[in-house]
Amino acid sequence: MGSTERDLAADLARIVHAAADEVGSGRGSELIEKVTGHLGAPLPEVVVVTRNWPMWEHANIQRGVEAYLAEHGKAVDWFGIAGGQRTHEDLIGMLAIARTQGMYELGSVDYTTTAIGPDDATEAVQLGLVGTSAPGGEPVLVAIRGATPQWGLEQCRLEVLSTSRVTATQVRDRVERLMAEHDLLRGQVLAFGTSEHRGNELLTFLPRPTLTGEEVVLPDGVLAAIERHTVGIAAHGERLLAAGQHLKRGLLLHGPPGTGKTHTVRYLMSRLPTTTVVILTGAAMRFVGKAAELARRLQPSVVVLEDVDLIAQDRSYGPMVQPLLFTLLDAMDGVGGDADVTFLLTTNRAGELEKALADRPGRVDLAVEIPLPDAAGREALLRLYSRGLKLTADLGPIIEATEGVTASFAKELLRRASLRALALRPDDDVVVGDEELSTALREMQDAHSALTRSLLGSSAAQ
Repeated sequence: MGSTERDLAADLARIVHAAADEVGSGRGSELIEKVTGHLGAPLPEVVVVTRNWPMWEHANIQRGVEAYLAEHGKAVDWFGIAGGQRTHEDLIGMLAIARTQGMYELGSVDYTTTAIGPDDATEAVQLGLVGTSAPGGEPVLVAIRGATPQWGLEQCRLEVLSTSRVTATQVRDRVERLMAEHDLLRGQVLAFGTSEHRGNELLTFLPRPTLTGEEVVLPDGVLAAIERHTVGIAAHGERLLAAGQHLKRGLLLHGPPGTGKTHTVRYLMSRLPTTTVVILTGAAMRFVGKAAELARRLQPSVVVLEDVDLIAQDRSYGPMVQPLLFTLLDAMDGVGGDADVTFLLTTNRAGELEKALADRPGRVDLAVEIPLPDAAGREALLRLYSRGLKLTADLGPIIEATEGVTASFAKELLRRASLRALALRPDDDVVVGDEELSTALREMQDAHSALTRSLLGSSAAQ
């Protein structure tokens, strides 16, 4: 090799080593310069304080960070990280790899859309950082990382970067307090469910029912007793506490299927328009511990557990694990007596719960039977469900012939009668007379409709 070739090879080697040193030190990386330039320190001196949250808290994290920026300003606008495999690396890991290998670069902020109500959604940062200052003036970076359960990241993450762990913790704690002040879950109707990704829990928003007392048909005094134990305690909470009385209460609505237990629950939701409601049904019952935590945090609140008899013997997590019913009772016991929390349980088979509830007194302090409607109740139900049509039929024979039926049966009876009226007079107003109502009743009482009657909760001997 000649001297010229040797000189060229040496120059090339120097260039390669210089480039490696440049990458290794982070110089030449816009991402690292963005981070270290704001913090005023090299990356090895940067500490990160992290807090993980369930995926449904994403919008609350966004709201808390925005409130913090409103207090302390944005010294550096939001920026993101570009590069592959971001879902499998934590933030400090990505920055370290960007410094040593140049794999990640300065990029645009990733955004996602997340629900904040039954009909509302907001844009939230999925992966991004923003520069601001601590309450004492020190520079910090705040980062939001959204959950990606399909890639194994099942929680949202709030991260604060600083040269001081104390400073970073101070900023994180302030963001958390602002999240609590601006909590988007407070006052909502929420329901736990399961996502398609490895059984991850979900929290969805539901519209709040709007029902009046006239739409709830129960025997005299029953609804008033229920309201005293729920709405009444909520209205007089402060005075009850001052008098040394506890606020936490447990209410059990029991009775045959189709009598109106769920309808009564919906009415109570409408009577408490600013109260947070957390609903658990079916497989979501296993999230009762998390529901109780939410209820404590978002009080005044109501935790609704429908058909709790279905979990009385449920040992989904193994034969040596206690039934979910006892997990529920433990969660109810864990909520302090001064918490304005109502546990509202419904069941079709109170007998399967009685021993467990009696063995742990105080969890449920009022049990109310929602019975099959009597004659007056059946008339009230027929008139309630016929409000949108013209009812000309004589209800006397219908009321007498429907002893033992449920509210669900009465509702379906009016619908079938309305369909028959529409079939006979498709261009006229819906008028339900004796013929339409009696024909619909005979159809529902037919021997071939026994299963339908059972599904509607009817115990009548037809």
